[in-house]
Amino acid sequence: MSKAESSSVYDVGGVPTTKDQVLNAGAAAIQNFAPVKSICAHLNAFHVYASDTSRTVEANHYCTHLSANVRQCLIYDSPKNPAKLIGVEYLITRQLYDALPKEEKKLWHSHDYEVRSGMLIMPNPLVPEGVWEIAETAEMREVVGLYGKTFHFWQVDRGDELPLGMPELMMSFTKDDQVPWDKIKDRDERFGIDSTKKRQARNDIPPVPPHQDADSCWKCPPQYHMCDDWTITSQPPDPNYVKGLPGCAISQLEEALEIIEIG
Repeated sequence: MSKAESSSVYDVGGVPTTKDQVLNAGAAAIQNFAPVKSICAHLNAFHVYASDTSRTVEANHYCTHLSANVRQCLIYDSPKNPAKLIGVEYLITRQLYDALPKEEKKLWHSHDYEVRSGMLIMPNPLVPEGVWEIAETAEMREVVGLYGKTFHFWQVDRGDELPLGMPELMMSFTKDDQVPWDKIKDRDERFGIDSTKKRQARNDIPPVPPHQDADSCWKCPPQYHMCDDWTITSQPPDPNYVKGLPGCAISQLEEALEIIEIG
């Protein structure tokens, strides 16, 4: 669905009414918002659609620590109100990731590149940059070895004014040539930071090689963009297997099969 199509069909209204604002203020004064108040970190990075890695979405994560091994993050399209809640991400340690079934592992992504490239940031509006850089780098040492499972419900990048369709599995970047640097530059300017300097500041963070089953959308042959564990042969793959392909662009399967037939 194009941006024009989505905007011409749905009238989502304007700003909240005065009545809504009064009710919200009253609720905030008397209700308990403990789960939301437990949010302790704001992280900003970029996600890619596992089904189409040419599509990139900026993601503002507001995260809670459920335990020493599990975190959960609400994902918004903006750090400013009114911000759309577009998805969720769960973060777990390598120990928990290793215990997952093989097929489940393919739904998760690593954070080694996001951290050490300087792409993943903790926006800081108040503390002096030099002081904050130390605190941020310390946090990155914790995040670098975590694995994330992310779903987006709202495809704001295509202009949807409502969360339409099924949730989309999202992944992260794993190397420089995948990155839309123009979007990184725009983000850096808005937050007043330099991700290149952050990359340099994180040089001493030891690399954490990702598990071979993680980041599955990047394991596909680029000319076909299919899963790494499907071998191209003259025989069509099992249709039941194709239905279960995790994090791959099945939409290009027919094109690949046509190439096989032509060959």
